[in-house]
Amino acid sequence: MKLIVPDHPLVLHKISLLRDKRTPSPIFRQLVDELMTLLAYEATRNTQLVEKRIDTPVAQTVGQRMKEPHPIIVPILRAGLGMVNGMSALLPNAEIGFLGMKRDEETLKSVTYANRLPDNLTGRTVYIVDPMLATGGTLVSAIEYVLERGAKNIICVCLLGSPEGVKFVEENKPAGVNLTTVLGAMDEKLNEKGYIVPGLGDAGDRLYGVVDL
Repeated sequence: MKLIVPDHPLVLHKISLLRDKRTPSPIFRQLVDELMTLLAYEATRNTQLVEKRIDTPVAQTVGQRMKEPHPIIVPILRAGLGMVNGMSALLPNAEIGFLGMKRDEETLKSVTYANRLPDNLTGRTVYIVDPMLATGGTLVSAIEYVLERGAKNIICVCLLGSPEGVKFVEENKPAGVNLTTVLGAMDEKLNEKGYIVPGLGDAGDRLYGVVDL
């Protein structure tokens, strides 16, 4: 697995604002949008291109465009939804799928409860977006899910990650996948409840408010 943690002043600045418990939800959502566009720049660095002949107002030349089939962005519900706009701003031709997963707070294992994805993802780059790479279980399950549908090139984008979660993904990623993970920041550790420390709290609640399930 290739791991990318951009050391960019704007990323560090926005991550710090996200951590602040006093940051209200509207500003939190705006910051996530901005941060995701910065992280998407790193996540798309190795996008494959093909040549295309074009006519400028001055002359004919050969440019480049993204290779088809178009990529697909897969947010992990519900918190991942808050990351879609920032990602799609840089990839407007990408389709958007949905994968509903939640963590069992007792076993810390992920449970899939919904999906809205094409049956065939062969040849497509899949961007899995989820705010937190904590234990790593949800991310591995999501990777397995899209791999079963033919995806081989998978890029995971998370706001924060833990050393434990990164290690788990590295040790448990399925064979045959070309996997890249982009993190806004690598945090210190997980606590006894499996939450990232220092973290930023529950990303879904901070994006959308508290919902009783």
